[in-house]
Amino acid sequence: MPRTMTETQREERRFETEVSQLLHLMVHALYSNREIFLRELISNAADACDKLRFEALASPGIIVQPGELHIDVSFDREKREIRVSDNGVGMSRDEVVENIGTIARSGTKQFLNRLTGDQQKDALLIGQFGVGFYSSFTVADRVTLETRRADAPEDAAVRWESDGTGSYTLENTSRAEPGTEVILHLKEDADEFLEAYRLRHIITRYSDHVSFPIRMPKLDDEGKPTDEWETVNRASALWTRAKGDITDEEYREFYKHVAHDFEDPAAWVHSHVEGKQQYTTLFYVPKRAPFDLWDRDQRHGVKLYVKRVFIMDDAEKMLPSYLRFVRGVVDSSDLPLNVSREILQSNRLVDGIRSGSVKKILGLLESIAEKEPEKYAEIWTQFGRVLKEGPGEDYGNREQIARLLRFASTHNSDDTQNVSLADYKARMKEGQKAIYVVTADNPAAARNSPHLEIFRKHGIEVLLLSDRVDEWLLSHLDQFDGTPIKSVAKGDLDLGDLVDKDAEGKDAEGEDKAKEALGDLPERIGRTLGDRVETVRASQRLVESPACIVLGEHEMALYLQELMKQAGQQTFGSKPVLEVNPTHPLVQRLKAADGAEFDDLATLLFEQALLTEGGQLDDPSGFVSRLNRLLLKAA
Repeated sequence: MPRTMTETQREERRFETEVSQLLHLMVHALYSNREIFLRELISNAADACDKLRFEALASPGIIVQPGELHIDVSFDREKREIRVSDNGVGMSRDEVVENIGTIARSGTKQFLNRLTGDQQKDALLIGQFGVGFYSSFTVADRVTLETRRADAPEDAAVRWESDGTGSYTLENTSRAEPGTEVILHLKEDADEFLEAYRLRHIITRYSDHVSFPIRMPKLDDEGKPTDEWETVNRASALWTRAKGDITDEEYREFYKHVAHDFEDPAAWVHSHVEGKQQYTTLFYVPKRAPFDLWDRDQRHGVKLYVKRVFIMDDAEKMLPSYLRFVRGVVDSSDLPLNVSREILQSNRLVDGIRSGSVKKILGLLESIAEKEPEKYAEIWTQFGRVLKEGPGEDYGNREQIARLLRFASTHNSDDTQNVSLADYKARMKEGQKAIYVVTADNPAAARNSPHLEIFRKHGIEVLLLSDRVDEWLLSHLDQFDGTPIKSVAKGDLDLGDLVDKDAEGKDAEGEDKAKEALGDLPERIGRTLGDRVETVRASQRLVESPACIVLGEHEMALYLQELMKQAGQQTFGSKPVLEVNPTHPLVQRLKAADGAEFDDLATLLFEQALLTEGGQLDDPSGFVSRLNRLLLKAA
């Protein structure tokens, strides 16, 4: 709880436990790469300048843009201080509490649960989380921040101060100019950062692309700072430069700036479009998925600029949701400077930029998949489940997205998702008319599904789908390159000549005789199960299992129906079909049984098939009682 200290609204607040833990871990994990603190502070300052420029356009009577927006970096060797200041938008007291650093956002506890205790691995995870303002504590034992919002009076400034351990203080202060200044009180072992050449080197390495002047005091002939400021960086928007003039290192550093990531990107694509529309895009595919990729409340997207003027962060309308992992910038020459999120939702210029951007990104991924399959495998591991949302969201690019999909398969001995639909088609047997898939709640359940028995027996490949999104995917992707995609667990199964050419010499005639031998058993089982099943029939799918559940062609898998019920969603599934294996000993035993024993066996047969498909039993205790009665008889 905050504790008010004086009437000047000075208060002390404690960090949340998770934030304190993360601060401690971050300071130690990032110790070997401490120089990035300056990159992060300059990046935050550049964002503040961007936002001021936009707010001055949106509210010209309230916020006045200064003649030049800039970022200043200076140091004082005697006081052991580094100062990073900007004349950007600044923050109010509430904004300081809410936005002081990316570390103080939702999901911290979830993130901490992923830490391993291995310092090297944790450093990568921390970079994935977002380093931000709190990287200052890698070099400073105390940090002071003073800020005044551009639309606030001089006496409405705020001072924030902390030693990065358990608490921080907030108090009101006065500040002549709007903007923010961060003062780092350096640790004893951080002397290297009290040198002008060291700070200049860091700025030119990490922040040369920042589109605002980054200034430092000019040095005299003896190398001492003077009162005159000089610009250290190029101060030109990187994405506006010709691709041939930009080095790979500059691309990588700009990614870390725009994405607030610690690692290099996996790939990027930069393009200038001219014609009816003029715009520039620079998109990056991160190396790792952000920890909040599945957080529905977290906004994802790209930064939108109009004529190099920043308009908004996370312009989600620029890319569809299934590409929410992509980072970068879009700079349009045609959109109005006062464009809003509402205008973006129904603007044909935006639709054109969005369409072109999607094609660029999908083209980049296709190129990597074709030329660098190992790199694409890493990208798929991170973002594959998100890309699987594509066919349902983006019908126009469905075929192109389908070429990017990867699945586990019975063709391989492990559960790695590395088989494309094109790979599968190239291996299809002569006369095979469909791409066969099976869905399940996990990889083991998919690989061991009884529906695969006939396919395994005849050497027919089946794709194994075990991600939660796979059912959604199949409902929107019913064919690939003209070949139907069919679930082996749904609808009727007709393998035609593929089964007739059985190497063991058992033909369809033998199966027909086995079905005939069942007599009225399907009807008897149906009467016992009542309205729990649509019908009972002899199976063409089963070789080793006694029974299986078969759903309708367009039915949702049972495990997914159960998940939706648990989430309070209504499902409209029809009654399943129970298929029995005519040659299985349990089915033969059932045929000879009658009375209560028949009812127990028939019900158990159905219930075990239901469990195999990921369904839930209505009466678990009844299942146990029936099983115990049969076990006692067999004992």
